[in-house]
Amino acid sequence: MSRERTTSLKDVAVAAGVSVTTVSRLLNGSLELPAETKRRIETAINDLKYEPNPHARRLSRGRSDTIGLVVPDIANPFFATLVAAVEDEADRKGQALSLYATLNRSGREVAYLRMLERNHVDGLLFITNHPDDGELAELINRTGKVVVVDEDVPGATVPKLFCDNVQGGYLAGRHLVEHGHRRVLYVGGPREMISTLRRFQGLEKAMMEGTDGAAELLRYEGEYTVDFGRAAARRFLEAAMPATAIFASSDEIAIGLIEVLRAQGVSIPQDVSIVGFDDVGPLHLFAPPLTAVRQPVRALGQRALALLLETNWQQSDSPYREELLPVEIVVRSSVAPPSKQ
Repeated sequence: MSRERTTSLKDVAVAAGVSVTTVSRLLNGSLELPAETKRRIETAINDLKYEPNPHARRLSRGRSDTIGLVVPDIANPFFATLVAAVEDEADRKGQALSLYATLNRSGREVAYLRMLERNHVDGLLFITNHPDDGELAELINRTGKVVVVDEDVPGATVPKLFCDNVQGGYLAGRHLVEHGHRRVLYVGGPREMISTLRRFQGLEKAMMEGTDGAAELLRYEGEYTVDFGRAAARRFLEAAMPATAIFASSDEIAIGLIEVLRAQGVSIPQDVSIVGFDDVGPLHLFAPPLTAVRQPVRALGQRALALLLETNWQQSDSPYREELLPVEIVVRSSVAPPSKQ
């Protein structure tokens, strides 16, 4: 079966009696032609039903109008919401989006960064969820036109956009102090990550301020996963519940904690109070509804793309700044005064 051949730029040039370069430059707006020559080219385009390749035209102007987005896991509600926000904002700004899911594996992150370094994208939004040994920072700096989002890559000298993790920890701590809690367990991600460190710093500041330095804080640190939340709950139970409240540093951790505690007959908030972080999942449907610090996830995605597009990448000698977005605490029913101190 024969196929109808697609009209090429060369076909238009031959029909109009001009060079391929002349047609190309007219289409991308970089050449002014005499009216008669322009008319011949436009007539040839109409007669031959030529449809310009928009990708090729963008490349001829030195850009692709395509943004790369590297995320750890699109199954996680937090990252899925962030991706949707970036996609929506990219569409509004006439940008295409190439999505790369790393499964939070450093090898895949390195492979994607190297691939993107070779490919033609106008910029890259990079999100990791684990500590870096320096290799990611080196690749990000070499790739250029990168915005690091949500979690830091220390040593990467590029714009960075995070939520205000210290403020989030502080809001959680103040809420617990107001309900009379003095002994609090913090369950966070890897110790080296700024989200873990800063959320604990905010919690500690609020607890110490609110108790005149009498607060007792415990720390369990692992991964931002449901599995780690389950493991933390088992450890908490084996230690005979050494705190009256728990600050879980992600929705996923909170879900794992609640699952195990409930299975063991621990009542929330009567036996232990819980505050979560992220508030991306349907925490209002929990029994009881879970109080949580809410990250502005959609705003994070929208601002990340805007930051990528508005940054003057030619001013490489100017230090890029870290930008923080505010958070809020959404009070529900998972915190009550402790039954015992």
